[in-house]
Amino acid sequence: MRESTVSSAFDWRFARIAGAMYLLTVALALFGEGYVRGSLLDGQSAARTAANLIESNLLYRIGLATDLLTFTGVAVLVWSLYQLLRGIDHRLAALALVFRIIELAVHFSAIGLGTVALSLLAGGEYTHAFDAQQVHGLVGMALRAQMAGLGIGFIPLGLGSAVFAVLLLRSGYVPKPLAAWGIFASLLLTAYSFGIILSPDTSDYFYIGMVPMFIYEVSIGAWLLFKSSPTTSQSAV
Repeated sequence: MRESTVSSAFDWRFARIAGAMYLLTVALALFGEGYVRGSLLDGQSAARTAANLIESNLLYRIGLATDLLTFTGVAVLVWSLYQLLRGIDHRLAALALVFRIIELAVHFSAIGLGTVALSLLAGGEYTHAFDAQQVHGLVGMALRAQMAGLGIGFIPLGLGSAVFAVLLLRSGYVPKPLAAWGIFASLLLTAYSFGIILSPDTSDYFYIGMVPMFIYEVSIGAWLLFKSSPTTSQSAV
């Protein structure tokens, strides 16, 4: 009886939107972070990073545009999850919403630092007081600040995701092991991101902090997008 009641109250429109946004934002983030920044940014040499950005200026700009699309998709994802789960506990849903809004504010702001780096490399009157090495150093600092902002944004991301996962667990629709994994992966991401602030050596555990969350977002996205609704199943019979 409880399962049928929850299923009937489950708004499949928002579930489909959330599932699609989970998968879309993961794919976009992999391109922006893994391919663009992973291939262009050199953490050991500001000069090499500057040379890469000059040589592959268009690719880096595409990466920034991809980031903006990613975070726009996250905004739609958060909205759909809130609409989907506020009936379970509107106070917890509002708390998750607040955490994710903070995340988006931090992440959108971080993208601005990437455009600052490109402006410095483009030259202009305000850079005439610096030689090439100093400009490269400023570019490196802007990019490091950008990466720090992206990392800090993972803290409210993880907290908000954990609260949404708790609501999914309570909803009775999503398989309990999947929702429980979401709580674990989200809190692990938060702990990892907070740990980097305490000690840069925490970055050695990058895959431990990130991979569980990747698995969760892909899994929950596929479940919400492709799981057949009771209405669809009944009409098929």
